[in-house]
Amino acid sequence: MSSLLHITNGDSFTERLKSLRLKGDIITWREMLCEGKTETNVGSESFWKTRYDFLHKNYNVSKSWFIEKTLKEYRSLCNHKQQDHIVLWFEYDLFCQINMLAVLSWLKAHRKYAEISVVCSGKEDESDKMYGLSELNDEKLLELYENRAVLDQDDIEYADYVWQLYCSNNPIRLENLKEYHDYQFPYLADAMHAHLMRFPAIKNGLDFLENQILKISAEQKPQSKKELIKSVLGNQGVYGYGDTQFERILNSLKPLYSSFNPVKLTRKGQEILKGKSNYYSSLRNNDTYLGGALKYNYLYNTESGRILKL
Repeated sequence: MSSLLHITNGDSFTERLKSLRLKGDIITWREMLCEGKTETNVGSESFWKTRYDFLHKNYNVSKSWFIEKTLKEYRSLCNHKQQDHIVLWFEYDLFCQINMLAVLSWLKAHRKYAEISVVCSGKEDESDKMYGLSELNDEKLLELYENRAVLDQDDIEYADYVWQLYCSNNPIRLENLKEYHDYQFPYLADAMHAHLMRFPAIKNGLDFLENQILKISAEQKPQSKKELIKSVLGNQGVYGYGDTQFERILNSLKPLYSSFNPVKLTRKGQEILKGKSNYYSSLRNNDTYLGGALKYNYLYNTESGRILKL
């Protein structure tokens, strides 16, 4: 009898997966590698130190919480050495796709013998809606499980290669990737494109999500900060960010608001949104990383869709 291990994208889906009563143990990957500095050597001491430093500084994560929630679960993964079938449960969005790449990079190094397959939710019907795993009914989840993509060595090598590029200090190399369709990762190209749009735009120094927040503020005129964040959550495209991430972004844009109750931009905020003024110098710092690259060392050209090095 072969043994089975499931690795999920988060706690809420882990609980859901338990209710499906599939065979095998379950490990939850508790990270958000789409934000902050990352290193290629997933699971190393320096990798976890870098991650803890970022989470502690930016999200006030305590050392005890990090050890209890993230490191204990990672150690549990390390101790699952016997399973020869490993199933990854991830979603279409940037948040999940980056975590998935990191897990595949780790598996490539540490579980060479295992058969690795991926269940990835996204486009599940004729509508334009993209679905998270927890939004699907049991029947659909079991269908996705039965039809999961069994990765070959080339797929795993490619995922590891994209992870190495994501962790490199030059995002232009990632921009030049064109071979996504040759591998079994249908949502990776869109996620990587979304990643590149997180570098500041030439026109006003704001990235895609920062511009989206200002746009929703100006057009929808939400009555409260809570209402604004709810709207941004529903209009973020393929990022998969949570409310705490948007709270942090909004905090950096605070000087562009005269009020959050109701939501109102200052005149400067309106000018920046229209591209008549630039906010790059106010946001720039040398401690903001996207993967391995310093965010403010690059600009994104929204006209050409290309990255420029400063």
